[in-house]
Amino acid sequence: MTSQGSSNPAGNQGGAHAPGAESGRLYVVAAPSGAGKTSLVKALMAREPRLRFSVSYTTRPPRPNEVDGRDYHFITRAGFEEMVKRGEFLEHARVFDNFYGTGLHAVETALREGQLLLLEIDWQGARQVRARLPAARSIFILPPTRRALEERLRARSTDSEDVIRRRLRDAAEDLAHWIEFDYVVVNDRFEQALDELSAIVEERGAASAASRPEVARFALGLLDP
Repeated sequence: MTSQGSSNPAGNQGGAHAPGAESGRLYVVAAPSGAGKTSLVKALMAREPRLRFSVSYTTRPPRPNEVDGRDYHFITRAGFEEMVKRGEFLEHARVFDNFYGTGLHAVETALREGQLLLLEIDWQGARQVRARLPAARSIFILPPTRRALEERLRARSTDSEDVIRRRLRDAAEDLAHWIEFDYVVVNDRFEQALDELSAIVEERGAASAASRPEVARFALGLLDP
């Protein structure tokens, strides 16, 4: 999803690294809005029972079929701002006109217990997580084409035309951040993309490394309208 404006770096919320969070593994998944990230994450969670999903906080209203506490913790803006003041987020960011954040305590607890934890956030939040937890594995999901991105956004039927156009205008900014991630997965054929994500979780994801020369060529093609 596309970010507008950023909060203070999460590193200002209590130190450079979350204490005691070394036993488990943290996977951060980000993508431009419309790349199919949420569908892939849900399928990955169903395939990999060891994974635990970190439920983020957001100030946006729930979409149809979203459940509080399962998909997001839906809170007011005032409540979110209080959590920021108390340093309760591992990362937080403004995305369009809403705020999103990952609870620090839940992540620390899960990692201390040796869990495999997955965060589904935007590139802005992913950058903050990497600053505090450098051992986190970061994954960026790309669409096969810009046209596919638009088609998926329109197929949602949850956003207004103005919101869709806004997301499309800002897609290039999101796409440009692929280079900050450890792995890149192209969501062209869903099952293949899911297999690649599973391989990353199983610590055999070298074939999806972002450092591959072909990834740079592909990403440049997406960035060229």
